Amino acid sequence: MADTLGILVSSRNHLDTVVELVTAAHARGKETQVFFTGSAVFLTLEPAFAKLEGKAKLWVCDVSFRTNGLHGREDDVPGVDYKSFATQGRNAEMLAEVDRYVVF
Repeated sequence: MADTLGILVSSRNHLDTVVELVTAAHARGKETQVFFTGSAVFLTLEPAFAKLEGKAKLWVCDVSFRTNGLHGREDDVPGVDYKSFATQGRNAEMLAEVDRYVVF
């Protein structure tokens, strides 16, 4: 079995599934990274997003966050510090680091 899982989330449609997948991977001791981009940045402000905190390394596309009018709300995103607002380069690095990669 793979030890690391990368998840790319680019739509607003699958937060519950992402939370379930991350929770299951965490329970099995898997390292998980999740990158939110495009309209998925709106998920960072949903109450269920907080369930990811401490279970995965979370990244948010800074350009998408700003483009979607969320600049100034960075402190409202649980489990994501200012260094975790990143570019698509971070997504590419994640792809190279993980054993499995899932896209939503």
